[in-house]
Amino acid sequence: MTKQTFIKGAMILLAAGIINRLLGFVPRIALPRIIGAEGVGLYQLSFPFLTVMLTIITGGIPLAVAKWIAEADTQGDSARVKYIFRAAMGLAVTLGIMMTAGMLLFAPWITTHVLPDERVYRTFLAMTPLLLISGISAVYRGYFQGKQNMIPSAVSQITETVLRIIATLVFAYLLLPLGLEWAAAGAMLGVVVGEIGGLGVILWKYYRDKQRTKLEAAIPSPNPPKKRVPVLRRLLSLSIPVTGSRMIGSLSYLLETIFTARSLVAAGITASLATAQYGALQGMIVPLVLLPTALTYSLAVSLVPSLSEAAAKGDNALIHKRLHQSMRLALVSGAPFVVVMALFAEPICRILYDHADISPMLQLIAPVGIFIYLQAPLQAALQALDKPGTALINTLIGAVVKLILIIQLASNPDFGIYGALIAINVNIVLVTVLHGISVLRFIGFHMKVIDFVKVIAAMVVMGAAARFTMDHTPLSLEWINLILACGAGVIVYLLLMIMMKIIDRHDIVRIPLLGKWFK
Repeated sequence: MTKQTFIKGAMILLAAGIINRLLGFVPRIALPRIIGAEGVGLYQLSFPFLTVMLTIITGGIPLAVAKWIAEADTQGDSARVKYIFRAAMGLAVTLGIMMTAGMLLFAPWITTHVLPDERVYRTFLAMTPLLLISGISAVYRGYFQGKQNMIPSAVSQITETVLRIIATLVFAYLLLPLGLEWAAAGAMLGVVVGEIGGLGVILWKYYRDKQRTKLEAAIPSPNPPKKRVPVLRRLLSLSIPVTGSRMIGSLSYLLETIFTARSLVAAGITASLATAQYGALQGMIVPLVLLPTALTYSLAVSLVPSLSEAAAKGDNALIHKRLHQSMRLALVSGAPFVVVMALFAEPICRILYDHADISPMLQLIAPVGIFIYLQAPLQAALQALDKPGTALINTLIGAVVKLILIIQLASNPDFGIYGALIAINVNIVLVTVLHGISVLRFIGFHMKVIDFVKVIAAMVVMGAAARFTMDHTPLSLEWINLILACGAGVIVYLLLMIMMKIIDRHDIVRIPLLGKWFK
């Protein structure tokens, strides 16, 4: 099995994440043209409930599998690797079957009393297979991540995205003559098809590698597990706090939606306008800010097995090195996005959404993007270092503060939707700072202040170069001027990063495809 270095593994997942983000815009644009806004609404209504259910199954199990397999693999304990994988798969399948049965049994009651529109019933039924399929896929991905082989996960994600896009649009179109409810259900069936395709790819990769290593597996492990029973207990000891942390995020998002809508109405805003404002925030602004998280997600996924392996060896120097690499990459790659979004919020919103009036929201949340990008590696570090409970507490504190602020600020007519945005910003900063303090307390790690100073200085110069280019570009098409300005700014930024030795040739060499030209 091919094992990648930490950085190379992160870059592989990054490439897959960028491709998936770009492809993800296709259904966002095309689906409303097929089934309209109301049909998309029916399609989306099931997702909050689905997210909560999937969090229970896939929230912490993949990370636990990656962590324990990385440790067992480092010790050459192939027998324990097998047992960890089988225990995790048994747990995921059991949870998947139980929750699928529960959803099917209570579907009429849930769609009538919990979800706001009972017409979502068919879509709800269509999505139930996702629980079992996603649970199985998550265990296989955790296995490969524990082996520090990110290629199967990357290929699986891309396959799932492509099949989902095609199937979603085709099924929605074919079922539209039967009504919007059926069209929305067809779109959800497309999601199921994509998940099946992604699972098929990773199964093929797993069994192909299994055949290659069959002779090695026949050799007795030099360190056979003395006790097998605690494996499931250890898996649960990590997965439950991680699942709890993500569950807090899922439930916090649901409560955030409810509280914001009610607070805006209390501020004197009509219900329809409140829905439109919150939809602009969550459907247009937040996705833009989260674009760089394709990198932070890849860093976090690669960081867990890498830190677990270093911790198993007792190599504190390697732990600090890996964490510094991930934090530095998150900071350096996220900073240009912050500059562009803050500086060109109005043209971006006008070009992408034809709604320049929402640009102040983008300007307000853009600076907080840096904290979003640093949060994922810090949380991954806490989980890899057996401190998931700390991450859970930090997340809970942030969620409570956010909800309280939403009620206080969004219900104030002077703030309105910006009150909710301020609450979200405070939540992001607070959780990231708490994670940073926790990591400092446990392993003594902290980012070098000089790195932040250098990146901030480069951001200022980049912004000046981009603004100058935008103001002095003679072309009449705004989107071309914007691209030229951003390109000029990024070039200046990268040159400054190299000059100040924040990044060097060795960093570029690790990037897939591009790196070979700098060797």
